[in-house]
Amino acid sequence: MTTPKSEQTGAAPGFGDLPAAIHGWGARLQLPGLQRRHNSRAILGLYVLLNSAIAIGILASLAAVTDEPFVFPSLGPTAFLLFYAALGTQSAPRNVFFGHLIGVLAGYFALVLFGLTAVAPNLEDVTWARVGAATVSLCLTLSAMVWFGVPHAPAGATTLIVSLGLMRTPGQLTILMVAVLLMIGQGIVINRLAGLPYPLWAPRK
Repeated sequence: MTTPKSEQTGAAPGFGDLPAAIHGWGARLQLPGLQRRHNSRAILGLYVLLNSAIAIGILASLAAVTDEPFVFPSLGPTAFLLFYAALGTQSAPRNVFFGHLIGVLAGYFALVLFGLTAVAPNLEDVTWARVGAATVSLCLTLSAMVWFGVPHAPAGATTLIVSLGLMRTPGQLTILMVAVLLMIGQGIVINRLAGLPYPLWAPRK
């Protein structure tokens, strides 16, 4: 059985795959100081800070330039999983993509079911129809991720974004999935350059 890279580098437990990623970047950039401090809490936090800033900065900039919703709340926890626990099941591109897709489809189905596709969101005056939509969307999303074997916790937030009406048109939901793909792409590039055996699709066995 292969020893995890974080153990090979002597990384302290409790920091997910971050120490191995930083050690890999230190080796790639030929920075022995970075390699030696690969499990420093300060360095780990800085690594997450930079990667999350790049991830959300790119998508927020696209939103500003195109006036399309390329940035939305559930991307935050997705980014954390991609950079903190890159080799975890929930971080695999397949699970990230299908998790969010299930959330989008379940959320839109709930809007159609309760006649809310054209109703603007109002979080201060929640109607019974909205209660039904939120309940149906979340139950379907969480169950479907289990049924299809594609767990990705942030998708629970995505489906509520849709069923609460914050993003509800087919055009907006298409942009949402494009944003997910862009974040997956960054996860692949960053984690592979760091030397992690990050999967290109399905979780590693």
